[in-house]
Amino acid sequence: MVIGGSKKAVIENIKKNVKEGELNKKVEVNDPHLSEKEVNRALDRFYGIRKHKIAYFLESRFAYLFVDIIGLKLNKSIEIEGLDNLKDINEGAIVTSNHFNPLDNMAIRKLIKKRYRKNFYVVSQETNLAMPGIIGYLMNSINIIPLCKGPNYIIKTFIPELKKVLNKNNYVLIYPEEEMWFNYRKPRPCKRGAYQFAAEAGKPIISCFTEIRDTDKDDNDEFKEVKYIVHVLKPIYPDSKKSVRENSKIMAEIDYKQKKEAYEKCYHKKLDYTFSYEDIAGYKKD
Repeated sequence: MVIGGSKKAVIENIKKNVKEGELNKKVEVNDPHLSEKEVNRALDRFYGIRKHKIAYFLESRFAYLFVDIIGLKLNKSIEIEGLDNLKDINEGAIVTSNHFNPLDNMAIRKLIKKRYRKNFYVVSQETNLAMPGIIGYLMNSINIIPLCKGPNYIIKTFIPELKKVLNKNNYVLIYPEEEMWFNYRKPRPCKRGAYQFAAEAGKPIISCFTEIRDTDKDDNDEFKEVKYIVHVLKPIYPDSKKSVRENSKIMAEIDYKQKKEAYEKCYHKKLDYTFSYEDIAGYKKD
């Protein structure tokens, strides 16, 4: 599903970043840019809403009703492979996957509901709280854990909130690629944050790679509709004999290697970072 109008400028930004070797850099052109004061205001509003339990309950129920309506269409075409890899995981965990669409978390949401029927959370950049329209509304109303890069916020708010959610045996999606690259098929290098948080909490990583297949149906003037296949890979566990830093580096390397191997198996080609418009799923190049 294409959200946010024309993606031509975004695709050209992807092309430019690939050429420059900047594989985790932002490519979206209309994302909010917030000052420190605006970030703090957005976070205060986000957590403030949750203090009004009845009002927040009603608002979140309405938001999830909307998510379920969206899911009625998306979930029919989402396939899941590799569930056997989760047979030994029956407690809270961090899920990682490639990030290519504002709604790609729906595929992971379906996975968690199918296997565990537990609450599902998504770690999201704090700027997403200021997104306009329905996306911004959902960001403030469903199970989101905002991530702000300020060390004070991470230590005092983010990590305690993440641990609280995980210790209740819930599942949290963190995108290790950090930035969303619209419909980009290839996995990108994994930043260490997700694995550091997993090591600190003593929780496993549920490693996933979402394959994007083109269909014959038009989505809009620029794109064909696509379908998602979630490949559940081998879980990754922190080593209690190693430091958090050591674990984060090792786990990130393992996860990237697994996603790379999954990509090569799905698309029957070696992973490299030369750019082709075929890397953008569903794109109808002029």
